[in-house]
Amino acid sequence: MVEINATFYRNFRDQTYHNWYARTPDVFRFVLKAPRTITHVKHLQDVTEEIQTFDRSAHLLAEKLGLILLQIAPDTPYDLGRIGSALAAFSEPSKVAIEFRRPNWWAEDVLHLLQKFGAVWVNPDYPGHLLSDHLVTDVGYLRLHGRRCWYADPYTLDEIQEIARLAKQMLARDIKELYIFFNNTVNGYAARNALELQELLS
Repeated sequence: MVEINATFYRNFRDQTYHNWYARTPDVFRFVLKAPRTITHVKHLQDVTEEIQTFDRSAHLLAEKLGLILLQIAPDTPYDLGRIGSALAAFSEPSKVAIEFRRPNWWAEDVLHLLQKFGAVWVNPDYPGHLLSDHLVTDVGYLRLHGRRCWYADPYTLDEIQEIARLAKQMLARDIKELYIFFNNTVNGYAARNALELQELLS
């Protein structure tokens, strides 16, 4: 499984998606980050065409498409209508995971909206905001950016053990899937921390 951030920055030809599909095992899954035009330029406003274009490309991965990640920009205005319209534009809203980075989005109305569409709540971990175990569907998602600084901070063994305990608690709630990604990619910290967590969960 891999979370691809490159789709946030640029569009890819159909052949690229076909190649990703052909060159990975049957059990492999992709999570694709939605383009920044959708989330950071237009802030989910009037983006139906952009979403449908990306959605069509993403589904070229067929059963290997795990989720589509919508990372909501911190300066996106609180507007449930935008979230609802964006989710409705996807062919499978239940394949969409949403990461909010401002506390005003962590509200009951938002949770209910995601439940309505079957969309996945992303639990982020970053400086100033500790990881939580919220679930709104039977799919969980943890996105780990670094605890003391963004992207360039290795998690300590104690912190990895804490993440493992939280992951086990979520799995005990009889969920279908749990996605965990380390995004502290500087100096290879993400790969090292992922292996440490994998050992604790195996």
